[in-house]
Amino acid sequence: MKTKTKAQPRRAKLDTATVVQTAVALIEAEGLEALSLGRLAKELDVQTPSLYNHIDGLPGLNRALALRSMRELGEVMGNAAIGKSGVGAVLALAEAYRAYVKDHTGLYMTGVRSAGLQTPIDAELQAAQERVVQIALAVVASFGLQGKEALHAVRGLRSIVHGFATLEVAGGFGLPLDCDESFRRLIDLFAHSL
Repeated sequence: MKTKTKAQPRRAKLDTATVVQTAVALIEAEGLEALSLGRLAKELDVQTPSLYNHIDGLPGLNRALALRSMRELGEVMGNAAIGKSGVGAVLALAEAYRAYVKDHTGLYMTGVRSAGLQTPIDAELQAAQERVVQIALAVVASFGLQGKEALHAVRGLRSIVHGFATLEVAGGFGLPLDCDESFRRLIDLFAHSL
């Protein structure tokens, strides 16, 4: 009499979305430094060469992550700024941006790293990055800023939010002082300077 062997559980079909989502989960849990194709393959319980059916190596994975980051950031910023103007719009935009950095630090950093590394130019990624800039430009336009003046203001706002949020995530504010209050004061000061 033959004994029945236990059937092995069937592995879920691997696709690009699953590969990217698993990479996101990995960097959100352990940081961007933990990301490698070998580690990702292990998380997905596949051999590393199997990943190449879904992504163009590590550069392709980094591109997919950066694209996701920029699209998500654009959506968050757009939702925060819609229907607002002036100081209130700057504060809403900055708070949404800061929250995104804090909640998705690893993914956010893939977008930051990709900004100057596009050779040749990646039109899809560039469009996602441009959307983020256009949202910020619309906010500073409510102060009457246009052209180069508006771009300088957007750079300043980005630098403030990025710097504050990344310092905060890294534990750079050790004093027992409310970071939310410090951030609001900083953004208010910046907005009133516009």
